[in-house]
Amino acid sequence: MSDRSSSETALVLFSGGQDSTTCLAWALRRFARVEMLGFSYGQRHAIELECRDRLLAGIKSLRPDWAAKLGESHTLEIPTLAEISDTALTRDVAIAMGADGLPNTFVPGRNLVFLTFAAALAYRRGIGHIVGGMCETDYSGYPDCRDHTIKALQSALNLGMAKNFELHTPLMWLDKAATWKLAHELGGAGLVDLIREQSHTCYLGERGAQHDWGYGCGECPACTLRAKGWREYAALS
Repeated sequence: MSDRSSSETALVLFSGGQDSTTCLAWALRRFARVEMLGFSYGQRHAIELECRDRLLAGIKSLRPDWAAKLGESHTLEIPTLAEISDTALTRDVAIAMGADGLPNTFVPGRNLVFLTFAAALAYRRGIGHIVGGMCETDYSGYPDCRDHTIKALQSALNLGMAKNFELHTPLMWLDKAATWKLAHELGGAGLVDLIREQSHTCYLGERGAQHDWGYGCGECPACTLRAKGWREYAALS
């Protein structure tokens, strides 16, 4: 792939959740071609991966111009991450706060692993931009979501692969209400409705109950953040 193609193509970490779907729309607004990457790592909420096809179908129907930009959708199996993690995202245990002040939903090194694999795939496919939904505004305190972590990793990846990747985190300084607002700015009410109806964010993988903000248990940290953001966004809409 030429340098020009590299600069016009992005790889989005696309899990099937609210944040990654918003990031996908953000990338489709900015780049000529967009590929997607999801990870199956033994997560309890693996149902999120099943949502991706419906989200992509909805995006194609919603915006034909975006449909023309969508490239390959990749999935990497990395079960080793669950094997070495003892967390509420990879084990059937109650979600609780740990003695270190972090919730036990924190999977150590997850985003570092994700972005390293993403960079390796981007290297092979000649892609220069990598987009992720990391955020340190409305989040659970995960250290691998922080801006300085991402910037440090970008430096390490560029040194280690002798490339010039750019890691984009468009949600880094947005709270969840602002993330809903960004989705509306990018794709209108149609994209907001698609995210509410087809994305998945609940840590427990619960998809039985539908709320105003989408499907989920309504009690886990991911659901409470999403619900709070929706209420704040709806109050201003």
